Amino acid sequence: MTESDELVTAMGDVLASWNLPRATGRVYGRLLLNADPASLDALGEALGLSKGAVSVAVRELVSWGLARTIPQPGSRRLLVEAAGGFEQLLAASHERTRSFIRVLRNGTQYAEDAHAEARLAEVTEFFESYVEAGDRMLRDRRS
Repeated sequence: MTESDELVTAMGDVLASWNLPRATGRVYGRLLLNADPASLDALGEALGLSKGAVSVAVRELVSWGLARTIPQPGSRRLLVEAAGGFEQLLAASHERTRSFIRVLRNGTQYAEDAHAEARLAEVTEFFESYVEAGDRMLRDRRS
């Protein structure tokens, strides 16, 4: 297994941990490494995936803003290339974290004592800081 294969596999594992199909992560990893846009056939061949699996993965990546398709004039074929998508990923992560923060805040009323309430507050503050730092990073990146 080459080092690039290891990265592609690792990207598949990471995105799978985010509840995305492993194939989606593998396709994204391959697109990040490619110098040029690739066809669905070329991606399938490079990754040992069916054209259908690649097509589903590409649609998922496009929906997350991580890839874009490039139509080929006079053909139904598409080329695919990696796109930034960092803002979309961070925004999605923040939304999940905000949901977690809401659950933590609601849980305060069920704390059995002041120690448990303080622990909930500490965890909540940590995740609020994470979201605030990410929001600052996004603002700075856009300016």
